[in-house]
Amino acid sequence: MSDRTGYERFVRPVLYRLGKGDAEVAHEQTLAALRLLGRVPGAARAGARLSGAAAAPRTVFGVRFPSPVGLAAGMDKNGIALPAWRALGFGFVEVGTVTAHPQPGNEKPRLFRLVEHEAVINRMGFNNLGSAALAARLAAYGDLGYPLGISIGKSKITPLAEAVEDYVTSLRRLYRYGDYFAVNVSSPNTPGLRSLQDAGQLRELLTALRTEAAALTVSGLDPKPILVKIAPDLTTSAIDELLQVCTDTSVAGIIATNTTIGRPGLADHPLASQTGGLSGRPLGETSAKVVAHIHAETQGALPIIGVGGILEASDATRLFDAGASLVQVYTGLIYRGPGLVRQINRSLP
Repeated sequence: MSDRTGYERFVRPVLYRLGKGDAEVAHEQTLAALRLLGRVPGAARAGARLSGAAAAPRTVFGVRFPSPVGLAAGMDKNGIALPAWRALGFGFVEVGTVTAHPQPGNEKPRLFRLVEHEAVINRMGFNNLGSAALAARLAAYGDLGYPLGISIGKSKITPLAEAVEDYVTSLRRLYRYGDYFAVNVSSPNTPGLRSLQDAGQLRELLTALRTEAAALTVSGLDPKPILVKIAPDLTTSAIDELLQVCTDTSVAGIIATNTTIGRPGLADHPLASQTGGLSGRPLGETSAKVVAHIHAETQGALPIIGVGGILEASDATRLFDAGASLVQVYTGLIYRGPGLVRQINRSLP
């Protein structure tokens, strides 16, 4: 019996019943189990060997990745299960999105499965313990055995006019612990956040982050790549303006894409009216098109992490073929389990 079949037949039904079907309860219980797994001596190393975590090493924006398959931000926001992800076959992990201030996020329920469409709608709202708490946890871990990305965002209580300092504060606290940093200006679940993708505001934010990073490097820390995570809902012209700002401010790469506020193919679904970002299979085609456009527009000079709609190895291949250097998985884990990561690793050339 394959990993995928076993997960879908036996494990997934149990997870879906937890908390009377509340998807967030299943999420938290899964993290708790992975946290315990990470404490088992040798488990991460053994699991990595079996799952092909070193399947196709490559260097992207100056960082060496043992595999191009990573865990997307949002799954392990506070980094509580970091030692375990290597055992599942991931070549890198992105924690967060983390904010300068601790915050509970939006009211529950805020995470919904659309099983028939292999999709998820979330309006979590950057629920996290804050960047100071994450820094303390990362200091205690030491070397994780894989590259760590850290996604930073704006606290809900921080006015947009003060957003730059919010991001800079988190970068400063976490700089020594991340191998790269993702600037999240594209979540639909923090009011006004997506306006930071506008060229003028984005330029101000990225310039401040580059200035802070340069100061931290002068103080003795290694330079760290800064990436921008974009929404799939931008027009082509808006993407091109954003790319010009990224080029002008020496951004190291793009993460494409975040969740969508659109509801492609879900018009008649009873949950389609729920507010929040949609991820999973319905996002796959859009994400691939955005990746392909960025790759063509930059002539391959700006590395891309492709994310969105990966539920099969072929979905990852589509993003690689579109121009992605790395890919990330999240919603696919909900529907396929860890066997998906092994499947993608084994399909790599």
